[in-house]
Amino acid sequence: MSNTPDLKGSSFTLSVLHLSDNHITNTIDFLKQKIAQAPAFFANAPVVINIAKVDGDIDFVQLKNGISEANLIPVGISGCKDKRSQTLASEAGFAVMTASNSPTNAPAKMAPTKVVRTPIRSGQQVYAKDGDLVILNHVSAGAEVIADGSIHIHGTLRGRAIAGASGQKEARIICHDLQAELVSIAGNYWLSDQIESEFWQQKVMLSMNDDSLLFESLAI
Repeated sequence: MSNTPDLKGSSFTLSVLHLSDNHITNTIDFLKQKIAQAPAFFANAPVVINIAKVDGDIDFVQLKNGISEANLIPVGISGCKDKRSQTLASEAGFAVMTASNSPTNAPAKMAPTKVVRTPIRSGQQVYAKDGDLVILNHVSAGAEVIADGSIHIHGTLRGRAIAGASGQKEARIICHDLQAELVSIAGNYWLSDQIESEFWQQKVMLSMNDDSLLFESLAI
């Protein structure tokens, strides 16, 4: 076995914060409000900031410090329109992300479906890397199920379900009884208080549509 370091490409789950303007204070306030809704979900989460829609200079130092204070880890900047923005971001300590090094551009090879027959208890986490996850039981409040592919729950979902964890927008979440604390596909998430009552305690399928979560009722 070699004792020398090695450097390889890989893919990781990264949230992307899309800025609409260069008002950093408003952005950080928005982040803190979101994190307060689900602190365990966001704690020390890596985040990439997309600035493609921003006109004018950005105070990247203030942005980096504010994100860190919000208990997130600022990783890089994407959507730079010119060399000046890239230089300023780099000087502030950000990595400059481009289409060629974006972690979501190289889909992972799918692994066999992971099947779990036992209940997922509070505090437990189950992760299906590079594949789909099938739960043939209930997911308790305080539990978390994660898959790089889709998630199928043949019971009640009371905890958190995170599909498309490596950025696959084609992922789905299907459950027989939706009472979730949080559902997420490819970084887009809804908390329990955002789920419309018509889908609560129903058999549903969640998918992505134009970068938003789409809920569909399924026939029993």
